[in-house]
Amino acid sequence: MSQEFLPDDNKFVSAALEEDRQNDDSAAESEQDVVCVTVTGSPKGVRETILTLYRLGFAEVGDWSPVQRAANPKQVMSVLIRRRKRKA
Repeated sequence: MSQEFLPDDNKFVSAALEEDRQNDDSAAESEQDVVCVTVTGSPKGVRETILTLYRLGFAEVGDWSPVQRAANPKQVMSVLIRRRKRKA
């Protein structure tokens, strides 16, 4: 994900991405994938999408980053970072 879309005040996402960068080698050794899911749109659309994904069992609402401003001033975004074990 491009850094220009992450506001400087987004400590949650910035810290998680920095941790992932530092752990890239160890993630490969432990056979884990890091997947970043981003939802971007109107504030209402982002909230509704996160709730829909929760109802479908995809992710807990609290697993998503706080809603932040997106590149488009009329939009917001939220990020979900997942770690999963690679299948053989």
